[in-house]
Amino acid sequence: MHMSSARTEPIKDALASGEGSLAELHAFLRSGAPWPDEPPPKCIETHASLVYLTSDRAWKLKKPVRLMHVDQVSFEARARLCREEFRLNRALSGGVYRSLTPLVRRADGSLALGGVGRVVDWLIESLRLPEQEMLDRRLVCGPAPECTEIEAVCDLLVGFYRRQPQLPDPGAVFYPRLLQDVETAATHLREMASATGVPAPEQTVDFAVAALKTCREEIVERARLGLVVEGHGDLRCEHVCLTRPPVVFDRLEIDHGMRVLDPFYEINALGLECALQGAGWIRAVMLVKMSYAIAPPSLALLTAYGGVALLTRARLAANHFRDIEVATPAKWRAKTKQNVAAAAQLFAKAGEI
Repeated sequence: MHMSSARTEPIKDALASGEGSLAELHAFLRSGAPWPDEPPPKCIETHASLVYLTSDRAWKLKKPVRLMHVDQVSFEARARLCREEFRLNRALSGGVYRSLTPLVRRADGSLALGGVGRVVDWLIESLRLPEQEMLDRRLVCGPAPECTEIEAVCDLLVGFYRRQPQLPDPGAVFYPRLLQDVETAATHLREMASATGVPAPEQTVDFAVAALKTCREEIVERARLGLVVEGHGDLRCEHVCLTRPPVVFDRLEIDHGMRVLDPFYEINALGLECALQGAGWIRAVMLVKMSYAIAPPSLALLTAYGGVALLTRARLAANHFRDIEVATPAKWRAKTKQNVAAAAQLFAKAGEI
């Protein structure tokens, strides 16, 4: 799979399960010993995981870290999150997610991937998707996505949304979470303003809250009609692969509440991300295509959704400056500024400012 790299402060002497350190597990996997017929794998590190890329597979090992949004220090927590990630993504990505494979300590003390021994950690095995076909890569490096490719992604997502079971009172989850997302974004952007160089967007935050409150009845009604479902939860360009058929992967496993949403919320967010890369037509195509299959929200609600999503993306970019060492500070300053500006512009176009 395609993963973006990041760095975070390691937990010193962190134990995988009381059976070995993360450093030992990483050294074993990085050596290529589990795959003797292949060169050593490429390793990509994110805040929460280490991903080992072999010729046709991606193997994800969750790191024993405690982050702002998830605590996966304990073996039990990582095992649970691995099971949930595998379950959720099998439902959307099908055969791309292959198995949960144990990393075991054999009787002689050596490590092995699978087989007989005491389980010391788990890896999620998936097919390795072609990096050159990832939507984020195609937007930057080309070839530019084709309309038929974007429509195929919409068809995939529509089928997925329609398969979701009815949720009990989803409006009671979704609407408060949107308000909380704005409040959290405002707090974090204020806290990180000196590091990012981006002033806290107080006016934009106020308009986002006002827009949500104005649209509250519509959100609740859409939930009552079954238009708020359990979705992806983290639908971004780097989680879309434009193969034929397309693949959408890496559903958010850490919080069920963050997956309870209006499909138009995350489709619109994905489209806005594409627009920031100069491909605004993708948002238009996706919204029209989705509207044929699922009753669309009002323009006012779509604007509110977009403002929340952009402020959230700005918050996530700004929070990279909480790391002990920021690998690409210019990138995250630019992304913070870009998303804050886009949120303000969205409300301005809607006549809210």
